[in-house]
Amino acid sequence: MTTRTFTVADVMTKKVVAVRPDASFKEIVTAMERWKVTALPVLEGEGRVVGVVSEADLLLKEEFHDHRLGMIEQLRRRDATSKAGSDRAAELMTTPAVTVRPEASLPRAARLMATHRVKRLPVVDADGMIQGVVSRSDLLKVFLRPDEELADEVGRDVVAHLFPLSRDRIEVRVDAGVVTLTGDVRDSTLIPLAERLARAVEGVVDVRCALTLAAGA
Repeated sequence: MTTRTFTVADVMTKKVVAVRPDASFKEIVTAMERWKVTALPVLEGEGRVVGVVSEADLLLKEEFHDHRLGMIEQLRRRDATSKAGSDRAAELMTTPAVTVRPEASLPRAARLMATHRVKRLPVVDADGMIQGVVSRSDLLKVFLRPDEELADEVGRDVVAHLFPLSRDRIEVRVDAGVVTLTGDVRDSTLIPLAERLARAVEGVVDVRCALTLAAGA
């Protein structure tokens, strides 16, 4: 099979908006507002990611602005109260940062975001140097692939591979990312596999499989 697997490198944003550890609270808020992002990587040296500062980190200052905590609550929320009293990225950021490699698959990136409840991930190389940023919206870019491109890939890498003798009797149609397979084949045991492989093509929204066993097969 030659079906292409998209990676984080294919969809990430290479132009990175970041801050240094000594960036002030106001500088961070200004950068977020200017670039319309909800989190910023914190970089040191030549671009090594040391943390991420997010809106959630900054909002702690507002949360505790006029609210005095008791001793027990202060101990229970020590990290939060510490951030609320800070005004530099190095103290506000979440560290270590949750990052992903450029060669990681899109499902891998999606799982990291879901597990850690974040909307964006810094993309780093083996040395932890920033390469880009991938967001939830970036992961959805594969669903913008043209229907014709999806049909060609399913026909070439799924149908022709599984049904070399029946391929001329199989039609692949794609409408708004939904693949429809119709026709007859000589080996019905391969039909579920064809549906599963078509569904695995990056950008496919759904698959409707109407393949049947050829008469006399």
